[in-house]
Amino acid sequence: MEWFAICFIVVVCFNFLLLIGMVFLEKRKPENIIAWITVMTFLPVIGFVLYVVFGSGLSVRTRRMIKKKMISERDIIRNIKGIQTLEEAKLDGILKDDQELVSLCYSFGSYPIPGNAIKIFSSGQDKIKALKQDLLNAKTSINMEYYIFADDQIGTEIMELLCQKAREGLDVKLIYDSIGSRKAPRRFFKRLEKAGGQVGEFFPPFMHIRLLNLKLNYRNHRKLVIIDGKIGYTGGINIRDDHLGLDKKLTPWRDTHLRIEGGGVYALQNIFLDDWRYCKNDNTPPRLYLENGYFPSPRICGNATTQLITSGPDSQVPKIKETFVKMILTAKKRVYIQTPYFIPDDVFFSALRIAIKSGIDVRIMVPKIPDKKTVYLATLSYLKQMSELGIKIYLYNGFLHSKAILVDDNKLSIGTCNTDNRSFGLNFENTVIIYSHQLNEEYNNIFIQDIKDSQEVDLKYFQKKRWITKVLQAVMRLLSALF
Repeated sequence: MEWFAICFIVVVCFNFLLLIGMVFLEKRKPENIIAWITVMTFLPVIGFVLYVVFGSGLSVRTRRMIKKKMISERDIIRNIKGIQTLEEAKLDGILKDDQELVSLCYSFGSYPIPGNAIKIFSSGQDKIKALKQDLLNAKTSINMEYYIFADDQIGTEIMELLCQKAREGLDVKLIYDSIGSRKAPRRFFKRLEKAGGQVGEFFPPFMHIRLLNLKLNYRNHRKLVIIDGKIGYTGGINIRDDHLGLDKKLTPWRDTHLRIEGGGVYALQNIFLDDWRYCKNDNTPPRLYLENGYFPSPRICGNATTQLITSGPDSQVPKIKETFVKMILTAKKRVYIQTPYFIPDDVFFSALRIAIKSGIDVRIMVPKIPDKKTVYLATLSYLKQMSELGIKIYLYNGFLHSKAILVDDNKLSIGTCNTDNRSFGLNFENTVIIYSHQLNEEYNNIFIQDIKDSQEVDLKYFQKKRWITKVLQAVMRLLSALF
């Protein structure tokens, strides 16, 4: 008993020190601190272990290394002839009405680039079909980065294409997230290295033992493909069979992805190179990327203007969240949101409340079939509050993995970022802000079709839930800051 008492006191002391660190060193949000205090108070030993594995922040050394490897998007674009100045871009076409949003995104390091042709995919099958064709047509380079790159049917097909192009002499690089792709054995990725390609693992575990990954709470959730520096892909669809609707439990699978041609691809390329330089400790001077064809001369391919926003635990500013909040607060007509997980913080919640109280048509769509039941319980709790405000709530009849926000007639965000605490602060994410009346109307039509495939629910739906479900919702909401 004495040893037990000593160990218990030691753990309590460590918990106290961890809480001090959260308050004064990491400067965590109050709701995050309260959640950890709750866990450590009622589960002192388990709470300590959970914090070490899931809660500890990125080390100062890791943050410095990531920052050191970053290449400024503005510096890259400044050296590409033919790109408009910021002032010209802000005065170009529809951007006249959105100068505040453009300026905010620019302050985050994102340059507004006009002249893009964008294809919106609303299914994994269509996206993969187009991606395969573009990979086959690649001439010089393929840069690919995925949160999940699975060793399954579609993963094997894409890997074979990458190996084929590497053997043809193309510069092929692949980054996969250590946690998201944990089920794929390393020999699966070594196939590309043997074919002449290069592979990087984001946040690899200690001694390559996957159970010993102290950064598993920080995931690279991005999905990027850049081909020849001219064609780019990003969105919600990973390289895995179930994202193509091949998992009966999560069918139908509804997702959204983009194919971009034009100068907007430069920003995708820049993000990839940032992550690559960190993963591989690559010290290639940025000017060589310009000279080696990673950023070819710009082409006017369409009429959409884009800004790419990134965020992650390496930044003190939740750039994507603040961009979303700005979009909502500038709405004059409508705000439509699609997300698999809806766990907003107070700032995001207030923005939606202001919008609905100002007469804006606000609609939120989430899946009816959840893939993560604990997160879904918290989501239902927040949706109940949204319903009380008068916001329209839709449950998609299947699994909705789309991450999209549509505002008014000319603003659209599609990317990798969910509407929850994890995506806003813990994951490395990206989203594309699209200024285009045509694409806005196209996605509005997609959203209306999704409504036809959904169940609209009101406050009575949430009030009819069993008492045990309501209790679990309250508990999961309390702990949602840890998700």
